[in-house]
Amino acid sequence: MTNSIKTVLVLGGTGRTGVLVAPLLRERGLTARAAARSNAEVRFDWDDPATQRAALDGVDGVYLVAPVPRVRYAQQVAAFLDLAEEADVRHVTYLSTYRGEQAPETMDFRAAEAELRDRTAFTHTILQPGWVMQNFADHHVPIIDDTLTVPAGAGAEAFVDAADIAAVAVETLIDPAAHAGRRYVLTGTEALTFDQVARTIGAVTGRPVTYQDIDRDTWVRAVVATGFVPADYGVVLDWQTASIATGNGSRPTGDVHRVTGRQPTSLADFARRAFPAAEDALTG
Repeated sequence: MTNSIKTVLVLGGTGRTGVLVAPLLRERGLTARAAARSNAEVRFDWDDPATQRAALDGVDGVYLVAPVPRVRYAQQVAAFLDLAEEADVRHVTYLSTYRGEQAPETMDFRAAEAELRDRTAFTHTILQPGWVMQNFADHHVPIIDDTLTVPAGAGAEAFVDAADIAAVAVETLIDPAAHAGRRYVLTGTEALTFDQVARTIGAVTGRPVTYQDIDRDTWVRAVVATGFVPADYGVVLDWQTASIATGNGSRPTGDVHRVTGRQPTSLADFARRAFPAAEDALTG
């Protein structure tokens, strides 16, 4: 294998996957520049094109994480990709979302994917992960008073570990020719209902964790009210949870194994790793 990629700009360098991608690339012999608005090696601000141009200097590959939590960002991604072309970037791996190409036009998942596919100056790979398991160990979908509350009914989702997403991303950047034009749907080993998630976490932690369904509008309004996401991001939360509740959540695809050569992390294994260090997430 002859890799044309030597230096990778890792956007979202302090985020859940970017913080893992950069060191993994370095372990494989590439130069990785972790980029974010703050607390990263390279300053990168989606609202400041000057930082983007500087961050791209000397870069061959990009791990592209769109600005979050935003609903409309396709134009910003397009402008950044223009700069990437000018900088002679050779490959872009884009972190999208499950069924991003089918997302409602009220959000820009589909538009950003299309923008990338239309480019011919560099190759690309699109990653479409399901819900990440880390949601249960941080403040995205916290377990409060031993209760997991999400408007998903009996719907199932093949939750995926952020570490598995990062591992796939690294392979696409190590050997971009082998993954050019590919779209990988990244999932865990099995589709689980939220009730099964609660029972799995409960079994690992020794606590009686239970699942509670809730009215979707009520839940979205409550999340927005916390200030954790802006008001317009509620449409994304509504779409994602409705997809699961209606039986359209992600199902195991085998893409993690196909790209990395190893099976993805199970929820039980993730819980054993995550919850001893995140016990406060269970206590409320």
